[in-house]
Amino acid sequence: MAPVTEPTEPVTALRRLLDLLAQGAPVEDFAGPGARARRAGAGDEEQALVEEATRVALDIRRTLDQHRRREAELTALFDTAGDLAALRDLDAVLRAIVRRARTLLGTDVAYLTLNDPVVGDTFMRVTDGSVSAAFQQLRLGMGEGLGGLVAQTARPYASADYRADGRFRHTSTIDSGVGEEGLRGILGVPLRVASRVIGVLYAADRSVRDFAPDAVALLSSLADHAAVAIDGARLLEETRTALVELNAATETARAHSEAVRLATETHDRLTDLVLRGGDVTDVAREVAALLRGGLVVHDADGAELARVATEPIGPPAQGVAASRSGGRAVPVGGVWVCAVLAGPELLGSIALTGRPDLSDTDRRLFERTSLVTALLLLLRRSVAHAEDRVRGELLSDLLTPESPGRTRDSGSQTIRARKLGVDLARPHAVLVLHCDAALRPRLAAETARRARALDGLAGLHEGHVVLLAPAGSPGDLAQSLAAEAGKALGAPVTVGSAGPAGRPAGLPAVYAEAVRCLDALHALGHTGYGAALPDLGFVGLLLGDHGDVGGYVHRVLGPVIDYDAQRGTELVRTLRAYYTHGASLSKAKDALHIHVNTVVQRLDRIRQLLGEDWNSPGRALELQLALRLHLLTESAPPRPATTA
Repeated sequence: MAPVTEPTEPVTALRRLLDLLAQGAPVEDFAGPGARARRAGAGDEEQALVEEATRVALDIRRTLDQHRRREAELTALFDTAGDLAALRDLDAVLRAIVRRARTLLGTDVAYLTLNDPVVGDTFMRVTDGSVSAAFQQLRLGMGEGLGGLVAQTARPYASADYRADGRFRHTSTIDSGVGEEGLRGILGVPLRVASRVIGVLYAADRSVRDFAPDAVALLSSLADHAAVAIDGARLLEETRTALVELNAATETARAHSEAVRLATETHDRLTDLVLRGGDVTDVAREVAALLRGGLVVHDADGAELARVATEPIGPPAQGVAASRSGGRAVPVGGVWVCAVLAGPELLGSIALTGRPDLSDTDRRLFERTSLVTALLLLLRRSVAHAEDRVRGELLSDLLTPESPGRTRDSGSQTIRARKLGVDLARPHAVLVLHCDAALRPRLAAETARRARALDGLAGLHEGHVVLLAPAGSPGDLAQSLAAEAGKALGAPVTVGSAGPAGRPAGLPAVYAEAVRCLDALHALGHTGYGAALPDLGFVGLLLGDHGDVGGYVHRVLGPVIDYDAQRGTELVRTLRAYYTHGASLSKAKDALHIHVNTVVQRLDRIRQLLGEDWNSPGRALELQLALRLHLLTESAPPRPATTA
């Protein structure tokens, strides 16, 4: 057996170096074997061998460190790729990218900017480790600063100390933000999808740092994974948005289709109701039930045509005008208003109460109601026009006097009138209306409406708008009709009246008297007023066919005559003497054989009875005529009365 020899010092040193490599000892430990060999007295050749072995061992260790670091980096990249692939929310993806970049490179701060293709710059999107609000809101123009240059050129850039680095285009905004954050060393790499740069990923330290090529490669690899994840998340988000919009569009289309179906069915139902003879109230009742509210229908003049389940309201003029111009229903003070139109013509309006918030479906239904109401009002107007024609023809027959070639068939006229709801057995007055020629059609329509309300007849006769209506006081009716028609037309309307006639045969003469009254009103300058001939004083007395002398005298002198009768005074005699002697007080007192003061006192009493203007020229003429007629009636025998 060979003797065991002690290992030489170089062998011991080599074995120790191998142990250090296996243990992954720190770099400084690798100098120990060489030092021990020198202390043990190793020769120069042996010492050189140990030092060469030490150098090789350090190279092996550095290679192993690089492999381990690369393995760790690859593991981190794979983990990052897996994490990014599992994320679906874009904000979560961006936060994960920045956080992992800061961890892998061991920097103080990491952040990410995204390009804005609309504005043409890149803006701060996510930060990790940042403390400056100004830095977190930075926007960089293309080519500005380190990040703007990366975004513009699609190449990575690094700066060991950005503040002092003159390679980049510094701006006050960028330098202020970077300075407030305290950054010195900055590395930026592009986020690319194919050939398109979508942003920049950064790692930065608050101290000077020279980023090695490995750090650039590592951050670039992370950026490549991140860009794919960002694009995927963006596409997924766009897909989700598109699906939501598609679902919303589908639901909208379904709701619209259902609304159209309901509106069409309702429209058909309402149209059928109209064609079966339903009136405005029937339609209003049906629609009020469908819309669960109250409904009011007005005509073009604002008159109420129908009302269901609500208090009376007037048509809001502003709402009607807005609906008419826009063609849609509009809300006004909690009430929905829709104009009823036939083309551009306003036929009326409908108002819906109790429904301040109206859905699109109900709004369309409400608007359909206006179309049906327009149809109903047009039908109603056509019927009214036809009826007005018939009424006008009957009116002309009644007002036309008999002639050699024309005989009056009073029985036929009575039957025709009865069918129209007119009772000719009642006394009827005749009113003749006049306005500007351009407004005559509107006056005729307004008069026809009034005739229907009075159970009378209206129409055109001999170029005049004429109303035949049962009335005991034609003057009062003429006065009110002139005021109402003038207000409706917005222009003066003059009305002459006569009657009433006790039987149809007397109507032509009454009509002729009404025409004379109208002419007298114009001649006297009373345009825009209404009256009968008796209301015109002695003019009416002169123009009337059957002048009521006693009635005229009583209207003019009645208070004085009654005073004499009650007190036995002689006011009438005094007034007659006063006018007979040219309104002379002295001559009147001589004729009456009384003192002049007595004449003055009697005339003052007359003033109190007749009014302050009793002695004006017009009143004086009336009084003198009435005094003469009074003298005649006192001395003349009674005359048989005549009736029209």
